Amino acid sequence: MSRQLGTSDYILPRVGVGLKPEHYETILKTRPPRIGFFEIHAENYMGAGGPPHRYLSEIRRHYPLSLHGVGLSIGGAGPLNREHLGRLALLVERYTPGLFSEHLAWSTHESSFFNDLLPVPYTAEALDRACEHIDQVQEALGRQMLLENPSTYLSFAESTYSEIDFIAEVVRRTGCGLLLDVNNVYVSSVNQEWDARSYIDHYPLTHVREIHLAGHARQTDEEGRPLLIDTHDRPVDEIVWALFAHAIERLGPTPTLIEWDTNVPEWQDLEAEVERAEAIISTSYGREYRRAVG
Repeated sequence: MSRQLGTSDYILPRVGVGLKPEHYETILKTRPPRIGFFEIHAENYMGAGGPPHRYLSEIRRHYPLSLHGVGLSIGGAGPLNREHLGRLALLVERYTPGLFSEHLAWSTHESSFFNDLLPVPYTAEALDRACEHIDQVQEALGRQMLLENPSTYLSFAESTYSEIDFIAEVVRRTGCGLLLDVNNVYVSSVNQEWDARSYIDHYPLTHVREIHLAGHARQTDEEGRPLLIDTHDRPVDEIVWALFAHAIERLGPTPTLIEWDTNVPEWQDLEAEVERAEAIISTSYGREYRRAVG
């Protein structure tokens, strides 16, 4: 189902950042050598042309690219939007990304589209639906899709699978890969009062092809309990860095992305996050990491 990526597509186990228009000019002027790859939200580049594609085409000449989808509604009750999937397939063909990922969530209902990535109940019905959708995506794109673990704020009483067991069964049925979002693990663990390190230890790590790191906001709920919000608007939290180090010890060097989607910082602040992630990987896998990235 998945195709073998060519050398021009391959993403080394380095650290990348989300590509933002605020940084186009800096990237093209300086071609920062520490950046292993750039990741884009696919939906931001589904137009036929214009400045976004001019910049992206030039950046793609110098760096590997990964695509991260936010609009397929993999966990949705209805069928996939075929027009959206067709636009996505054209984007994949145009830029030959090394990785493509989507969320275990839903964001559409009939003709309505929601700005939030909404949670999925872990039931047999939802499992069948998610697997059917992933099969359709992988067939349309001719490549493996990575499924990202969600950030959650509640659990469903009707769930009959744990989140890890649900994701593992999706992988078994579809052959998809996984994107391990370490910030999502921590956000969910605090909100639902379970252990984040244990989650990582029991996750299907052999299928992880990419890691995400991001910032989150701290609030409290109506009963005064901690409530974390996955905001992507600030530096990675110290506890998330520690969980990342733990995950890397288990996984080995893995392509890792710094996500920073709102309140976008100065370029040097993003580079500092990249350097810290690189240092963590190098500390655990110094020589092996240097060999892997050339």
